[in-house]
Amino acid sequence: MTPSDDAAPQTSNISVRRGDPLVVMTGVQKHYGDFQALTDIDLTVNRGEVVVVIGPSGSGKSTLCRTINRLETITSGTITIDGRALPSEGKALAALRADVGMVFQSFNLFAHLTILENVTLGPIKVRGMKKADAEREARILLERVGVAQQADKLPAQLSGGQQQRVAIARALAMNPKVMLFDEPTSALDPEMINEVLDVMTSLAESGMTMIVVTHEMGFARKAADRVVFMADGLILEEGTPEEFFTAAKSDRAKDFLSKLITH
Repeated sequence: MTPSDDAAPQTSNISVRRGDPLVVMTGVQKHYGDFQALTDIDLTVNRGEVVVVIGPSGSGKSTLCRTINRLETITSGTITIDGRALPSEGKALAALRADVGMVFQSFNLFAHLTILENVTLGPIKVRGMKKADAEREARILLERVGVAQQADKLPAQLSGGQQQRVAIARALAMNPKVMLFDEPTSALDPEMINEVLDVMTSLAESGMTMIVVTHEMGFARKAADRVVFMADGLILEEGTPEEFFTAAKSDRAKDFLSKLITH
């Protein structure tokens, strides 16, 4: 099948454009001493777009993700979110982090707080919401991720999959502009992975801007607008899931995919 003459031009392999640029990384470098973790990273994520970052272990995926809310500081280059440069410290950085939701491998819930208190803490302390309003919003979000009945329990009383869904609700409670997911299912038992991926897929379908570092190729195929493949701290290629999984261009990507298929 040949594309029609009026098909969108394929520039830089980016064929999906939902909204205006929301996260823009330009010439980003990251060093740990003599080790270069990120090299010349240029990446634009548009409003409403779901970008899945994949690649072998140690390729810089998590580092890339963590630079976007300055959990990792970059050595050089620029990162802007919604047209504003990443602040270095202080109140401006706290405000930016409120706009960037983050879900980690480990759930990072406060063990001494109930599920409801975990979700309302940020809106009350950072956004200045009234407790009653925050609790009402939190219960809606807990319902959305399927753990409303666990609201009064402590994290230790929940399964890993339930805790990760609470972590997603907690990030959403801040009404972020973009959600970052750093290997959100890697600490889960196999039977719990799908319940978290289902929540993430629903979130993607709702129009949330998402950057997802994951080994879950099924999720990448199903939910991504664009797949970014990294190796050795470099973005080697990017494209739609269909383009990447059926016609990867780089040898490293082809090798990566062949190992997925044979194991």
